[in-house]
Amino acid sequence: MRSGRPRTPIGVHGTINTRRERGRVIAETRVRDLDGRLRQVRAWAPTAAAARTRLLERIGERPSLPSTGVLRPTSSFADLADLWLADLELRDLAANTKEGYRAHLRLHVRPAFEHYTLAEVTTGRVEWFLARQATVSVSQARQTRTMLNMLFGYALRHDAIARNPVEGTSQLRRARATPQALTLGQIAAIRQAAAQWRTEPGLPGPKPDGQVRDIIEVLLGTAMRPGEVLALRPCDIEDPPGGMIASVTGTVVYHAGSGTHRQGRPKTDASIRRIPVPEFAAVVLRRRVATMPANARERTIFASRGGDPLSPYNVRRTFREFLSLAGLAESGISLRWYRRTGATVIARGIGTDAAAAYLGHSSTLITEGHYIEPDRTIDPTPAAHLERTLRPSSPDDTLLTSRPADREDELLGAVERETDDDAVA
Repeated sequence: MRSGRPRTPIGVHGTINTRRERGRVIAETRVRDLDGRLRQVRAWAPTAAAARTRLLERIGERPSLPSTGVLRPTSSFADLADLWLADLELRDLAANTKEGYRAHLRLHVRPAFEHYTLAEVTTGRVEWFLARQATVSVSQARQTRTMLNMLFGYALRHDAIARNPVEGTSQLRRARATPQALTLGQIAAIRQAAAQWRTEPGLPGPKPDGQVRDIIEVLLGTAMRPGEVLALRPCDIEDPPGGMIASVTGTVVYHAGSGTHRQGRPKTDASIRRIPVPEFAAVVLRRRVATMPANARERTIFASRGGDPLSPYNVRRTFREFLSLAGLAESGISLRWYRRTGATVIARGIGTDAAAAYLGHSSTLITEGHYIEPDRTIDPTPAAHLERTLRPSSPDDTLLTSRPADREDELLGAVERETDDDAVA
């Protein structure tokens, strides 16, 4: 085992010695430079005090690690969290994404590490914490791992740590479940329940306006995220003779403290898209738009009585009542299954790449956005497959019951990993 004098930290100098030589005073010491090597540094002046001052000036002029940083290995995890949150405010992210990060940090990450310094948060401690969290929820543990990776990546970029302790932790694996699409029987049962919901005579309160019933038809026909459907406006709808086209330009989100509102961009840049709409969903949108005032083209098609966007929470609550009425309360079906079903139909009809583009999972956005003139033509094939398979009258289940397409599991896995647009803690 090695022993002896501790190694001089990088950028730090040793003891300053002075000596008189030929009528002047020389001050000298050794400095450990950025490459880790110790080097002799000298300065001279008429007096010892002046020589020491000049030597310190020379040391200060040498390249060194940033000395103005506010993070060091001895900084607390709480300090790192505060600085990362301040940096988060400057980043170009959707407001609900930021809220999700803040909530997860506050509820699940900060309490576990706030009493450690950065140097004390080792790979072993992170591994143990993630393993313990995974016993409760693998999804939550994965979010925590992502959060810690971002935090310690920030510390690494500011020279507060030598390595990111998250990098050496084990991959979090959950029991693989095959994502399911809705069957035509389930679709029909939910449609019937939606048509019958709260239609019994003598029920108190206002009669249903049919909005949630219509929303699930549009979800089924477009494979949009729920927030994207709720954000549709008349100005986003084109209805030429060749078939309706919908532009996805925003999403509806919920912010704690300010409620529900339409956000002027969807979940990701890749989600900005124009898609063909099958006729059964186009009928619903035409009927809804026809009842709106001509000056309401920028109001959401699905709206509250006051004209505000519908609350995603209220939509999901009503949908759960549909499921209960249809005898599917214990099926695990959610609104996401509609997006999954559309993805399955298109993937099996014309391929997973076409399905990914329809869903807004395109991976060529940068190339197309910066180097290629956008193609404004719309391929009606996805809408044709959705119409034939999922229409209310005489649907054809050939695609839903056929063998999976190549890489279909990757596509549906991407849908499974999506978080709800409006989800905040």
